[in-house]
Amino acid sequence: MKKICFIVNPIAGTHGKERVLDIIRQHASSSDVQVEIKQTEYAGHATEIATRSDADVVVAVGGDGTVNEVARALVGSTKTMAIVPCGSGNGLALHLGISLNHRKAVDTVFYGHVITVDSALCENKPFFCTCGMGLDADVSFRFANASHRGLFTYVVEAFKAWRGFVPEHYVVEADGKICWEGQAAMISVCNANQWGNNARIADGASITDGWLDVVVVHPFRLWQAPRLVWTLFAGGVRKCKKVTIFMAKQVTVRRTHPAPIHRDGDSFTAGENVYVEIVPQQLKMIVD
Repeated sequence: MKKICFIVNPIAGTHGKERVLDIIRQHASSSDVQVEIKQTEYAGHATEIATRSDADVVVAVGGDGTVNEVARALVGSTKTMAIVPCGSGNGLALHLGISLNHRKAVDTVFYGHVITVDSALCENKPFFCTCGMGLDADVSFRFANASHRGLFTYVVEAFKAWRGFVPEHYVVEADGKICWEGQAAMISVCNANQWGNNARIADGASITDGWLDVVVVHPFRLWQAPRLVWTLFAGGVRKCKKVTIFMAKQVTVRRTHPAPIHRDGDSFTAGENVYVEIVPQQLKMIVD
């Protein structure tokens, strides 16, 4: 009998999970699939549960952090992953076209089809949407430590970060060759097309093509920010004069001093040289 393990982060996003749990139980009672539900209790717990699980399908029920924890446990394995998005950003789910409607997302878990997607490594640890540095990393750090979640909080924290932000000098090496050098507000290296909330920093990026999209956002003035934000949500980043985009399989970003970076929103401090590479066809995912 097929077995599905739902790993639920009870504090992800802005709402409780009782409705989602009720929907999962309804499906379980009307199907011939064995279902178990596990709730996380601390950071990293989803990875532990997913690693130990003997289920055929492991489902992340939560936000981007929960998704990343489950995905990195399953990458390279024979298990299949699914997502019921319940976070504030839901970047990977939105890229994959998974509905934010909980009932539809649970339907996808039971009745969707399987694809195989790429993962990526930043400093030898996996990510699945984006990693980044500069303003991108500063905002991720602020948002992770904010008392509230949601798009409004993200915008507020982005404005706070921008007020005291100073662009850095970077040298970007792609597949062994220097391809860009200069000051940048931020650099994002993308497997998927977005940070979350449909803010598509790498509109057109594919999670199945075996390539990374490297997005360099040049320094911009505060009055230019609204237009840049609009461009992100309208999907026109590739046409923006303040943005340079190129593709690579291996990327090294050199900078003058250690500073924060993030992997799928998880911030940490890294050294002067940051190495990122694509790892093709590493994770089986259920989508519509």
